[in-house]
Amino acid sequence: MFSSFDPKPLLDAISESPINGYAPGQAPAAEPTALNALALHGHGRMEPARAACQWLADTQRDEGSLSTLPGHAGPRWPTSLAVLAWEQALRESPEEASPYASARERGLNWILQTEGETIPPRADTEHDTTLVGWPWVEGTHSWCEPTALCVLALKSTGHGEHARTREAVRLLIDRLLPQGGCNYGNTVVLGQTLRPHLQPTGLVMMALADELDESGRIQRSLDYLQRNLAPATPVLSLCYGLLGLAAHDAWPPHADRLLESARLQAVSQSGGPLERALVLLTLLGDDSPLLSMPREEIAL
Repeated sequence: MFSSFDPKPLLDAISESPINGYAPGQAPAAEPTALNALALHGHGRMEPARAACQWLADTQRDEGSLSTLPGHAGPRWPTSLAVLAWEQALRESPEEASPYASARERGLNWILQTEGETIPPRADTEHDTTLVGWPWVEGTHSWCEPTALCVLALKSTGHGEHARTREAVRLLIDRLLPQGGCNYGNTVVLGQTLRPHLQPTGLVMMALADELDESGRIQRSLDYLQRNLAPATPVLSLCYGLLGLAAHDAWPPHADRLLESARLQAVSQSGGPLERALVLLTLLGDDSPLLSMPREEIAL
């Protein structure tokens, strides 16, 4: 765990309002509320964490998914974050959180039944377009970040060896750029190798913890994060980048300074609930619920 600052002011803020939109005054949304639940669980604030988990369960659709905003048909990629939140609740308080077991299982079923669209191999595309992961929006190609989040949800619930997880791991390694890091899903377009970005690279590194990689791309991606995370890095990229390094026990030597910068950004006028929750999750380092080790596999 990082020791940069006292988390209590941030914890108090999200404890008072665990069900949030992306900015103060906005309608509640699944992503910030799920991250609030995870951060509150990680710091031992069980009552507000349960309130966030209950809101997620109340807004779950009949087929098991959650839309970004309640009442909208989609996109439904935040389902993976809700599964992570319910899984953490069940680990912390199995009896009190038992109503979430059904929600978690229905969410997992939706994840396993949802696939990104494949594309026949093309001469102008260098990544393997036949591998199946998860899309941002159903009916489209698989992309790095939604695939990484689903891998985290599946691994957390004991499904690290599921065929979908194994194929998604191959996809994520395939989408890493030869020099390290990843873009949002493509590697080469019209003969041009794309540039890496910090946020997707951090998320992919989180999902690829403990994975073997003979190509060396995982190590080069960790090196990319070590070189490029800086105090001026925006909160989401900074936090996901640090968590990606934490997943591989690769703390940067200046981690405390980076996290203090993230905290200052999160409490500024430009910060919001999403940023505050991610700072609190990153403060926990490799103990973060986003990086939780799997427990016994649950039957689906």
